[in-house]
Amino acid sequence: MRAVIQRVSRASVTIEAKIKASIEDGFLILLGVCDEDSMEDVEWLVKKIAKLRVFNDYNGVMNRSIIEIGGNCLVVSQFTLFASYKKGNRPSWFKAGSHEHSIPLYEAFCTQLSEAIGKTVGTGEFGADMKVELINDGPVTICMDTKNKE
Repeated sequence: MRAVIQRVSRASVTIEAKIKASIEDGFLILLGVCDEDSMEDVEWLVKKIAKLRVFNDYNGVMNRSIIEIGGNCLVVSQFTLFASYKKGNRPSWFKAGSHEHSIPLYEAFCTQLSEAIGKTVGTGEFGADMKVELINDGPVTICMDTKNKE
């Protein structure tokens, strides 16, 4: 699993000209799933994101988690995080997970993250053409890959 976590002051996802979900103060998470991923990857990534200390404390130091600030999360599926770009200039998506494999893991990730932060997580729609808007706060952007845990 790959995730791009962006600290945002606000973010939204729009599908067919209708806002599907929007948040303020928290994380916009772009999530990619490959066929090698499992529930173990979901659990590891949820734990890391929920405890990621990138929000400012009272001294202006990034020392607080999404849980500590009572922040929100918006999760958007992003198969393009598994783009292969080694040959030519047109990316290949063969490393991205199939819908049958990816959708249950995406949904499990959203459910577990919601439980971890104690709030409903906003979502996009798997496989839809989405328009994502955000105001990156900082900017703070963290990339995580469950196959590179060290």
